[in-house]
Amino acid sequence: MQEPGTAHPQEKIAVLDFGGQYAHLIASRIRRLGAYTEIEFPDDFDGRKAAGYHGIVLSGGPESVYEPGAPSIDDSILAAGVPVLGICYGHHLMMHSLGGKVIASGTREYGAARIHWNGDPDARGIFGSLPDESVVWMSHGDEVEALPPGFEVLGSTPDCRFAALGDLNRNLFSIQFHPEVSHTEIGDDLLSRFIDICGLRNSWKLKDFLQAEQARIQSDTTGRKVFFLVSGGVDSTVAYTLLAESMPEDHLRGLLVDTGFLRKEESSQVLSAIHNLGLELMVHDASEQFFAALKGQFEPEKKRKIIGDLFLEVQAEYAKKLGLQSEEWILGQGTIYPDTIESGSTKSSHTIKTHHNRVEAIARMIEEGRVIEPLAELYKDEVRQLGRLLGLPEHLVDRHPFPGPGLAVRCLCTPEDPSEHEGYEERSVDLGTLVESSGSIQELLDATGIQAQLLPVLSVGVQGDKRTYAHPVALFQESRETSESQYDSLLELATMIPNRVSRANRVVLSSSSPGTYRLKPGQDLNRARIENLQLADAIVKDFLEETGLYQKIWQFPVVLLPVYRTDDEARRECIVLRPVHSRDAMTASPYMMEADQLQELVKRILNTDRFGDVMLDLTSKPPGTIEWE
Repeated sequence: MQEPGTAHPQEKIAVLDFGGQYAHLIASRIRRLGAYTEIEFPDDFDGRKAAGYHGIVLSGGPESVYEPGAPSIDDSILAAGVPVLGICYGHHLMMHSLGGKVIASGTREYGAARIHWNGDPDARGIFGSLPDESVVWMSHGDEVEALPPGFEVLGSTPDCRFAALGDLNRNLFSIQFHPEVSHTEIGDDLLSRFIDICGLRNSWKLKDFLQAEQARIQSDTTGRKVFFLVSGGVDSTVAYTLLAESMPEDHLRGLLVDTGFLRKEESSQVLSAIHNLGLELMVHDASEQFFAALKGQFEPEKKRKIIGDLFLEVQAEYAKKLGLQSEEWILGQGTIYPDTIESGSTKSSHTIKTHHNRVEAIARMIEEGRVIEPLAELYKDEVRQLGRLLGLPEHLVDRHPFPGPGLAVRCLCTPEDPSEHEGYEERSVDLGTLVESSGSIQELLDATGIQAQLLPVLSVGVQGDKRTYAHPVALFQESRETSESQYDSLLELATMIPNRVSRANRVVLSSSSPGTYRLKPGQDLNRARIENLQLADAIVKDFLEETGLYQKIWQFPVVLLPVYRTDDEARRECIVLRPVHSRDAMTASPYMMEADQLQELVKRILNTDRFGDVMLDLTSKPPGTIEWE
């Protein structure tokens, strides 16, 4: 990360990256709380380097510490006399390195858990004076079984005895949960206490990043011009504006490529918004090329890579048409950090999904120094804050996130032969075997007669920092109306199912009565399907603005599933609604609108007579990603 011009080099915290989804999120969260952070890699980090920092965080990772070849740390780091906080994999690594024992857990734990603190608040170090009980966010399959000398148990959850540990004499702390995600209620308080122990309270601000980034842009673009790909979303708008503020006007050109996968009438809306900022923008309709390139494609990763490669081809063709010389012009993108880490770009990391702006051709251009991405170190909430610092209007800054590939990754596809799709079969799920420990869920089952089955499609998820490609589980109620009094039990059930059903990573609630669903073969990205999805998406957007929900919901993907109910003679496809709470896209929880609002929205979509069912996604992230592909 770029060192801000006003930060003192020694006043910083190191975050060691073990390949997890959260290393940079930890760094970002600590920065937001007022301390400068730098990412370091364990292979290049030892006690001598550790002494140059005021604190060290050992981040999460997808491996198990007891496996051969798993990432480790130099023994001198924990003996350097610097405060250290281990998180998830870092929690296991600290215990393992100091003589404790880590094993595979008998119970996977993804999502919310309640932590209880032990002992005197004044004798708990960074865990002192926190609420007696708090919700924390878990994502793990391993657990600590025995502690090293000097450590004590400072916090536990019902399923994790060693959830928070500490050696107060050496300022070594470790936790199983993730304090950096917004769904851990005491996360900011805990990290702030760690910053205090490091002596770095209020030592860095986002304004410092803005000043440093403007200076870096001016340096990196000296003698060069930027051809920027605009999508109209928050990220590209802020990035384009930042570049415009930092370089000569005639050195920056913007292009919006209409792939055919934008929202309804989005091209004209984006063009108007950019012009209102006083910036120029060219629009090129390349939809025919994109539909042709994606004909017959159904695998999510292939779709993303085709879109990313074709973006570059279209950009190059257009640049050539404009007479822009390649040696003079470089490519600009609104990439933010979640795009890079989910593409597996950090050491030891697993690819969750390849983003269109992280395909192989882009990676080569980055290595050659031919790409500029002014927001690549920031998260969505930081981008919004940066937009405000740049003076952008709120209606642009607060726009819902929209994926670069657009509706192409919200339109699931299938091959001509269903047997070629590894998730084509449907299977019922016995809920009775899952809920023995939960009285509230049993009450829900008794009251509603809920049934469940694996849907015959697959969606992308993230569990334990690894990509999963697994089934959604659909819930059906005898009564088609869901009451708000059932929400907590439904969400508890939705958390429990992916933890206990190995082939599941997502849970949806059908608006229809129980039925059987089949995969619809031969569904690719064609205009008819995209127009259906654009219609449903527009209905949702209009409804959110009409009801005032747009500002309350962080993002609301609408997904088209190539499945149909066997009792539907028209074999119409199904829609999934995915409203979520989030702050940074790294974690999310489902937004539960009022029951009458949900029923009205479902009614409007079904009244188009184009869809066989509407389902509500009840899944948190993890285990399900926000998008389905």
